[in-house]
Amino acid sequence: MGVAMTSPRFRIVGLLAAAAIAVGACGTTTVTPAPTHTPKPTPVVTPRPTPTPTPAPTQLIVATIPAGELVAAGQLTVCSDATNAPQEFLDAAGTPTGSDVDLASEIATRLGLKLVFLNTASAKILAALAARQCDIIISAQPITPTLLTKVDMIPYFQGGQTFVVAKGNPAGIQSAYDLCKKTISVRKGSPEANHVNGVSPYTRARGLIANCQAARLSPIVVKTYTKDSDALAALIANKVVAYFTDLPIAGWDVALQPNQLALVPGLVLDPVAEGISLTKNQNDMYAAVRLALQSMIDDGTYLKILTRYGVEAGAVASTLS
Repeated sequence: MGVAMTSPRFRIVGLLAAAAIAVGACGTTTVTPAPTHTPKPTPVVTPRPTPTPTPAPTQLIVATIPAGELVAAGQLTVCSDATNAPQEFLDAAGTPTGSDVDLASEIATRLGLKLVFLNTASAKILAALAARQCDIIISAQPITPTLLTKVDMIPYFQGGQTFVVAKGNPAGIQSAYDLCKKTISVRKGSPEANHVNGVSPYTRARGLIANCQAARLSPIVVKTYTKDSDALAALIANKVVAYFTDLPIAGWDVALQPNQLALVPGLVLDPVAEGISLTKNQNDMYAAVRLALQSMIDDGTYLKILTRYGVEAGAVASTLS
């Protein structure tokens, strides 16, 4: 007869075996071990929107010049004598600047061309154009019948002579007759000195002193100086009531010292039209340059350039004037 195993240890083993049999009867179970750590969630990256590019400004091209008429394709080559501030001069770094230079640059832009500036002495500038070293001349050239026999010209500026006075015009100068019996300064040998004294090309009858005498007024007292800067300094020092000089020079002086100086409004003597010169009978180039300049006049760019250098008093309203 067998012995019954009733000890606690044997009862536990029997129970475990019975449980295993019961589980096996229900099917096979796969046990996945618990992870040793909790994985970080994968971040969701939202792509950045692609920025819409800002369109480049539309270049204002109003006309084109046939390549065969240009000295070099793709560029407008300009001759100018850079000794004539403020219209054309070299700055402290030797870079061409001035109202004429800026006008030429804008004309080139409106023709879709790159500006190339050639600093050329006035005595050689017409020969340089004739030799096709440049396409145009813009250098404060007065339009004269003699010059028009050699080149075609587009009017672009009205020069002349005018008076710089102290800010506020304390002497009350409104006309040339207001200068009679007053003292003014000029540069020795300048056109303005000749104009006051009635020296060629001004006949005595056209001289400002003669005009005072004809009106039975005391003549103008003239102080002459070897340099324009000295004539201007005399005004600043109150030694004279006005400085008589070329319109662009006067405007530049005022632009540089607006708190001390002013121009007499509307008082321009001996006006003279200045022109852009081109080789004769280059009709396509002439028409394109004229159209570019007129578009600048029409949209105000032209006047802004002149004002930058204090020479807006010489602005023209049309390239046909």
